[in-house]
Amino acid sequence: MCTDAMALVKRQGAVVLDTGQATHRFVRDRSFCEITEIADLQFVPTRDNPECPIGYRCREPGYGDWDWQ
Repeated sequence: MCTDAMALVKRQGAVVLDTGQATHRFVRDRSFCEITEIADLQFVPTRDNPECPIGYRCREPGYGDWDWQ
């Protein structure tokens, strides 16, 4: 269930889950990322929701992530 998956990430702070397509680390917020990383909201399929907003994934920012205005 989506609410269970979201609660697991929120409770643990960071979890590694197999989404069926790949294994990824999901985090509650950016504080679980490395100092140079940003956090992107991620959606994964669960039994009750094909796009469950489970939490975030940490990644290094790319050129397009910066607002140059």
